[in-house]
Amino acid sequence: MKEELTMDDASATGVGPDRDDGMVYVMPDDLDLAIKVALAAGRPLLLRGKPGSGKSSMAPFVAKERNWRYYKFVVTSQTRARDLQWSFDGVRRLADAQGRGFRAPKLHEPDIYVEPGPLWWAFAPRAAAEHVRRSARARFPSAEGYVHPEEVRNKARDIGHSVVLIDEIDKADPDVPNGLLVPLASQDFTVAESGKRVTVEADPEAMPGRPFHQHLVVITTNEERELPQAFLRRCVIAELTPPSSVEQLVRIAEEHLKVRVGKNLSSADMELAEALACELETVRESARRQGVREPSTAEYLDALWACRELKIKIGEGQWDAVRKLTLVKPQHLRG
Repeated sequence: MKEELTMDDASATGVGPDRDDGMVYVMPDDLDLAIKVALAAGRPLLLRGKPGSGKSSMAPFVAKERNWRYYKFVVTSQTRARDLQWSFDGVRRLADAQGRGFRAPKLHEPDIYVEPGPLWWAFAPRAAAEHVRRSARARFPSAEGYVHPEEVRNKARDIGHSVVLIDEIDKADPDVPNGLLVPLASQDFTVAESGKRVTVEADPEAMPGRPFHQHLVVITTNEERELPQAFLRRCVIAELTPPSSVEQLVRIAEEHLKVRVGKNLSSADMELAEALACELETVRESARRQGVREPSTAEYLDALWACRELKIKIGEGQWDAVRKLTLVKPQHLRG
């Protein structure tokens, strides 16, 4: 069966509860300063914080605000440091070798089975785009006009600057952060299978000798596993703390409501947001007394959408059930 080479435009991702479109984020002043420090120092920004605190939403927001390209990689227990730089599709190469429709001499060019990773796309987007087009043409002569999804997503954004999100690095083996020390510091690496060296593409508007201003690498951690000290030393580290007041929660709700339902919010929407914020504070206080996990800002927003869409009022009818479904979950009670 012929492999499909065209893909839908994925630029409209992230419209669900866990937004990844950069449309809304309430930026704390100290976090805004941390971003500027990371860019000035040319270091990755390691963002700590509890699950649901909005760590992963910050990077796409910064990219959208600056009109920079945006790349994301979600770390798993199977992730290797190399995956963020490039991947090699040995399975596809074997399948091509067994097929008769493929031009056999090309099998001796392992480079065409190399797929650029997010750091390659960030550091050298023009080289990455040319690489995937050449690889597609080599394997499929009809793929002359092939456009990679990363190019589609970032088509209208500044090609010389980018934000890279490496999400939940604490899920990986300690070898992963250690393996990223050199490519993140030097912003170059060599592809093992082909010997190709990937280097950062200079921005003519950047300060002389300072390519670091072009890219912001954001790394998040839930601190489920301790990170190597050598890695921590090479990062700017910031902690995202949960909103500490009803006013902060209402402001976050207001910004999300504006994006989701329009700027002309009703008084009922704002009253609901405030009432839920007060309820969240009550639930959090109870969780602290019991020594269990407190509900997050994300769960507060879940309760907001549920009550708004289902027209459920706090303290009436099905509210207790919604409260248990969104704020007081079984794992909270078990600790």
